[in-house]
Amino acid sequence: MSIKVERKENTSKFLGLVVNRTVFFAVVGVVIFSVGFTLFFEEQADHYFGIAQTYVSEHGGWIYTLAVNLFIVFCLYMAFSKFGSIRIGGQKAKPEFSRWAWFAMLFSAGIGNGLVLFSIADPVRDFLNPPRLAGEDPVLIAQEAINFSFLHHGIHGWAIYSVVGLSLAYFTFNRKMPLTLRSVFYPILGNKIYGWMGNLIDIMAVITTLFGLATTIGFGVGQINSGLTHVFGIPSSLFYQVVIIIAVTLAGTISAFSGVNKGVQMLSKLNVRVASAIFFLVLILGPTTFILSAYIQNIGSYLVNFIDMSTWTESLRGTDWQKTRTIMYWGWWISWSPFVGTFIARVSKGRTIKEFILGVLILPALVTFLWFSAFGGTTMRDILLGDTAMVAAVGENISTALYVFFDKFPFAMLLKVLGVILISSFIITSADSGALVVDSITSGGKLKTPKYQRVIWAASTGVIAAVLMYGGGLNALQTVVTISGLPFAILLVMMCFSLYSGIKEDYEKKQRKEKLIEKEDYRKNILQLVNKDREERGDHSNQSKDNNE
Repeated sequence: MSIKVERKENTSKFLGLVVNRTVFFAVVGVVIFSVGFTLFFEEQADHYFGIAQTYVSEHGGWIYTLAVNLFIVFCLYMAFSKFGSIRIGGQKAKPEFSRWAWFAMLFSAGIGNGLVLFSIADPVRDFLNPPRLAGEDPVLIAQEAINFSFLHHGIHGWAIYSVVGLSLAYFTFNRKMPLTLRSVFYPILGNKIYGWMGNLIDIMAVITTLFGLATTIGFGVGQINSGLTHVFGIPSSLFYQVVIIIAVTLAGTISAFSGVNKGVQMLSKLNVRVASAIFFLVLILGPTTFILSAYIQNIGSYLVNFIDMSTWTESLRGTDWQKTRTIMYWGWWISWSPFVGTFIARVSKGRTIKEFILGVLILPALVTFLWFSAFGGTTMRDILLGDTAMVAAVGENISTALYVFFDKFPFAMLLKVLGVILISSFIITSADSGALVVDSITSGGKLKTPKYQRVIWAASTGVIAAVLMYGGGLNALQTVVTISGLPFAILLVMMCFSLYSGIKEDYEKKQRKEKLIEKEDYRKNILQLVNKDREERGDHSNQSKDNNE
């Protein structure tokens, strides 16, 4: 369809806030109902959420598997096709942030404390409960455990973020449309995005973002509390976890108040620097040669088995490992994609499509693989050598695994302190960047809103997390976020077609315009040559007459 954007103002003022009232009130209502239901009817919530999760895993797993692989193919096509040179914001647009700051922000928003929490826990759990090689050589089981960790935390997840981020960035900065999920579907829905369909898309995006953030904060504070127990002897209890939530929320609120250029950028750079310090200390103090050689081997094994693992659906085995592990991760990545994708779009103006894809899809995955090779790979080596300390730590509480791992190294106390700082900073970054994204969507895509409006959303995520921690509802909400990924997977597939349609039409218009300009220039050049030839003939004729006289 031909895209002729008809912009409609969907925002209005409410108690000094700039909001889309339909989206704002719907989100507030759903949040209050969901938190209240989970808090007062915990057992019933767990029961029904569990039934829903089982149904989604059994009947929708193939949709997840097909979709996440489609996203990788789509992203690579966009990067290396004729569209790769298109610049977000137009050919004259310049990046707002340096490459270093840009990568730090997108990496911090996209990976969060999951990098720290699962880099040891996942390989150990997959080694103890192998997906496909039970009873085989332990070395083969250990390698496949690493391979599946790469699968769950690598290119597939970042492809999801890339689709959302690129789509939003293009329609926002190239089409000058609001920075909301509804804008991306204009080529498919047309002006219907300004009605109930668009409102529904934005409501789903905000709800999954809020609950995803709240759940992450809730589980992240458990890891912070475990670190404080190891370092300072502070007891691990609900009281201290709520205190940590308050502290994290306050820090996130302050950062959100300062905006992207200050608070978010500063915290993102801090995340990368602290993570780099931890990694290099582990690399230098630990088995250096093993980590570097394992990194190369792990990437090779991952690539060799890439298609097999990416398309495996357990259809002939009759087991449920993939349903409770891989499908859970795909749902989790997709549920986070509105938040992370919107934030990545917000900071990516001035990048070419090729630069965007390589920066968002490939580079974070390579960094993640290096981290997992250092932490998960070293743990696998120790287990194969007979050290069961990490097995016991993961079995007892995955939040403590990192600190038990640090006990093996010199300067263990320093590593533990840095670990607590890194986890805290990751969670704060997620809270403040999430607040900026939710604020943008609920305000109808406004990039500039009153600062206290961001503060409200930053504080809201902390309040939701604290209430759920008190009521024991985090597990139920994690399940809800996972379930909500299925309809979003379908929306993301539609988003790919919509983005391709929009970019193709713009590209063809540009090509036609360039051809017209080329024809006009050609016509002008011909006229100039003809006029020049006439002038020369006229001069030659006049000269001949003079000579005859």
